[in-house]
This record gives sequence, C-alpha cells and structure tokens, in this order.
Amino acid sequence: MTKTFLLAAGIALFAGAALAGPIERACIKSDRKAASRSLCDCIQRAADNTLSGGDQRRAVSFFKDPEKAHKVWMSKSRGDDAFWERYKAFGAKAEELCGGGAGS
Repeated sequence: MTKTFLLAAGIALFAGAALAGPIERACIKSDRKAASRSLCDCIQRAADNTLSGGDQRRAVSFFKDPEKAHKVWMSKSRGDDAFWERYKAFGAKAEELCGGGAGS
C-alpha cells in the first residue's frame, strides 16, 4: 500500500513538473525568496493570458540574464518595442492576478 502511494505521489509530482509552463519552471528555479509553487503557477497563468509561447521563452531568458531585459527595454527596434509592450502587459496581469508578491 505504501509503495503504491509513493509511486502515485511520484508520478503526480513528475506530471506536474512536466505540465508546468516555461515561466513557472523558471520562477521555481529562481533564487527569489518569494518564489513558491502557487505564486509561480499564478505567474504562469498570467503569462498564458498575455504572452505567446515564443514570448514566454524569451521572457525566461530574463530570469537567467537580467541584462537581456535591459537591452530589450533600451532597444530601438520595433520588434523589441512590441515585445516589451506585451511583456509589460504580462507584468500588469501578474500583479493583478497574483498580488504584490509577483513583482517582488
């Protein structure tokens, strides 16, 4: 019985990790103190509402290299400007859905 429960729990954890979106996975892996599964899941839901898959993958790169975000923000290209507007909308949606912890 215990082995069955542990196996089921392991499968559930693995399935949950496999189903997590790119923003959620990056959030969970981040070293931010406020990062929790529930907060990261909420932020992923905001990303799903505002960003395409490609935009989400691009945003994940900001977790690894915050300087990339600065370069996109400072860029003069129309593509970067359009992305930045979508990224700001994502941030606003995360703040709305997830509260102040999303921006901390």
